[in-house]
Amino acid sequence: MPDGPLTERSQQVLKNLIECYIHGGQPVGSRLISERSAMSLSAATIRNVMADLEAMGYIESPHTSAGRVPTVRGYRFFVDTLITMRPLDQQALRHLRGSLRGDLSREQLVDATSRLLAGLSRQAGLVTLPRRKVETLRLVEFLPLASGAVLVVLVLNEKEVQNRIIHPQRKLTEVELKEAANFINRHYAGRQLAQVRQALVNEMQADKDKLARLMQDTVDLAAKAFGEAQESDYLLAGESHLLGGTTGADLEPLRQLFEAFEKKGDLLDLLERCMSAEGTQVFIGEESGFSVLDDFSVVTTPYQVSGTKVGVLGVIGPTRMAYERVIPLVSITARLLSDALEKA
Repeated sequence: MPDGPLTERSQQVLKNLIECYIHGGQPVGSRLISERSAMSLSAATIRNVMADLEAMGYIESPHTSAGRVPTVRGYRFFVDTLITMRPLDQQALRHLRGSLRGDLSREQLVDATSRLLAGLSRQAGLVTLPRRKVETLRLVEFLPLASGAVLVVLVLNEKEVQNRIIHPQRKLTEVELKEAANFINRHYAGRQLAQVRQALVNEMQADKDKLARLMQDTVDLAAKAFGEAQESDYLLAGESHLLGGTTGADLEPLRQLFEAFEKKGDLLDLLERCMSAEGTQVFIGEESGFSVLDDFSVVTTPYQVSGTKVGVLGVIGPTRMAYERVIPLVSITARLLSDALEKA
């Protein structure tokens, strides 16, 4: 068979093979497909079709079995073309609606969502924390404390006040702190906090020999006061579900995944990419771009408040996850979380 479009018969065999593998977790032979196929194909015909599918890279044969398992390419074709979605049953839908209520706080909603995704999918569920609204600097004040630390009073947006305590490199006088606050308010008031942070980074990268001592102290002080941009974070639930049916050969990829859960960096990068995408995204194995996820799939979709995307939720599980159930679950949960956040 040439490496071209799959015939209807090849697609049906591939669909049956993947569905059998997802359900049973064992390499699939021609006899099993023949028994469940509605096309009344003989086992010999199915073997020939499977050989063609293997040559095209849609399935492969594990060393220890005569059966076949899907490759990433096979799963991708299945998800994009062959899958038959299973709508969420009414009991699960009622459970979601009853749990994601508008009288809960944002933190409670995010926590509940991660647990619901994990429980209903029997995989790991994760939800990024809602991003804060854009923060605009209105005013900053520096007040000296007896210990040499400095109390920072930040007025953001219209009337939001935040207090922070920082520790400058040297003890600064009340006059120096006043001058530093005047300088920042004069040059940066009215600008978004993210822009102020970047401007300060640029100042710190400049030739410090050309800066007056007070200017150096002011930049250092402001950098500590405004800190780094708030890093995204997520809540994760149901990691234990990934242990189900795990054998010794599967433990190392799982251990690496659990380490990634702890470090968060790679997953946050992936979720950040999902924020800019429309609708539900499915990353199968190596498609994520992170080797730690080569044996897993990630299904995500953004959620929003007032029409603006503020976070991402999703499910992580083995590549043989029940996509026909997980994809609708993730999509519906995102919509219900968005509705609840509007009322929270």
